Order: sequence, then C-alpha cells, then structure tokens
Amino acid sequence: MEKPRLIASDVDGTLLTPLEKLSERTRGVVRRVLADGVPFVLASGRPPRYIPSVAKPAGLTGYTVCANGAVLYDAGADRVLEVLGKLTPELLHDVGVALRTAIPGCRFAAERVGERALDPGFQNLVAEPSYFNPWGDTDCHTVPLAEVLGHDAVKLLVSHTEMTSDAMAEAAREVLDGSVDITFSAGGGLIEVAAHGVTKATGLAEVAERLGIPAERTIAFGDMPNDLEMLRWAGHGVAMANAHPEVLATADEITAPNSEDGVAQVLERWF
Repeated sequence: MEKPRLIASDVDGTLLTPLEKLSERTRGVVRRVLADGVPFVLASGRPPRYIPSVAKPAGLTGYTVCANGAVLYDAGADRVLEVLGKLTPELLHDVGVALRTAIPGCRFAAERVGERALDPGFQNLVAEPSYFNPWGDTDCHTVPLAEVLGHDAVKLLVSHTEMTSDAMAEAAREVLDGSVDITFSAGGGLIEVAAHGVTKATGLAEVAERLGIPAERTIAFGDMPNDLEMLRWAGHGVAMANAHPEVLATADEITAPNSEDGVAQVLERWF
C-alpha cells in the first residue's frame, strides 16, 4: 500500500512483547510516526483503565478505541469521549440465562466506564464469586450476580476454567443467534460479549471519520479474533505471526511475531 495516513494497532500480542512491554524498536518507530503527523491509534479489547500504562510509554495522546470498539477514549485528556455500544440490564439478563444453559459452569463479569479511565469510587469491573480472571485484575470487585447483570455495561466477560475460548464462542453463538457480538482476545477460557454490531472496526471507523481519513489509507495490526473486523475494514490488514489461525487466514499480510517487533518491521518501510 501507499504510505498510510492512519495506523491502528491492537495492544496485547501485537504491539507489546510477550512480557507486555514496549520494545525500544517499537517505541522508536511510534515516535517517528507521530513526528511525521500520522495518527497512531490503539485499538484494544482493554477498557480505558488499562490504556494509560501503554499510551504514556508510547507517547500516544490521541484517540483510543477501547473495549473492542464500545468506547472511544482520549488518552491525552484522560476522558471517555463516547460510548459507542452498551449492553442494557435486560439484555445482560437474557444473555446470562442463555449462556448458563449453553456453557454450564461459566461465570460472569461486567466492564463499565465512567468519565475517565479510573473514577474514584466507581467500580469499573464487577464479577460474581468464582469468576476466573485470567488477567489477574486487582481492580475487580466481587458482587452478587444480580449486580453484575443489573447495570449498563460496555462488555460482558464470560469465563470457564475447563474450556477453550474457541469452544466457548462456538457454544455461545449457537444460542445467542446474533443478538450480541461474541469474540475473544485470549485462548484460555474467556469470551467477550458486546452489543450487536460493535467491533474494533466500527470504533476505528468513527476515529477515521473524525480525522477525515479513508479506510483505504489505514493500516491495522492484530493477532486475535477480536481484531478480524478491523483487519478487514482497513486498507491493509496485518496479522502477527503469532496470531490465531483465523486471523492469519484473513489478513492481507503476515509480519513477524510480537516477540520480534512485527509491527515495527512493517512500519519501518515508511517511517
């Protein structure tokens, strides 16, 4: 493709190393991208509260697509600009009932957002007892199931300690029949449920519209099924060598793994 006018990258398994760090090579290419006036957008399954720890070391202060497209966040101002998709209590209840039947033994958590990445006194992540949190999130608040499903959320997290994410997603899609979007960003028994039609692609399209940049001049990087729609939407979709098989089959290009600065290797063609 021609030199991109907009760059979007997933975070975990893509921009960060396997140790969840930014390498010096990647920091350097991000600095050159920004110095050239090209926006670099993080597009992550992570909610806003996870973003500052990545955006600050990378020097990113602009738009960020969070929670798989459900939230548009300004990293520089630490402000949630817009909630692009939410799950209502009624929908959460119906989804919960269906998934408890389809995936016996599953447990639920809900991700919510305030006005900033972290609002004092606001419970961003709430989970029912016995919910397995693969990310070891210390900000998770244990509450009754009714509380998990009883308020608007940007994402419903469903965990199971004895299933793969692929198997869980297949079972969930069979019973939910397109009423919500189901994806995952980790393979070990965790799926993520969002409002129907809300993906990283829709979030990135909102950013592109605000910036006046067409999809065909956008390059996007990713590694997991929650990146699929974004890679298809972008003019050039790049999968990491460590990506999920479906992502590898979908991308326009496959770069080196995140352990070898695959994002930087591609961007160094222009920056």
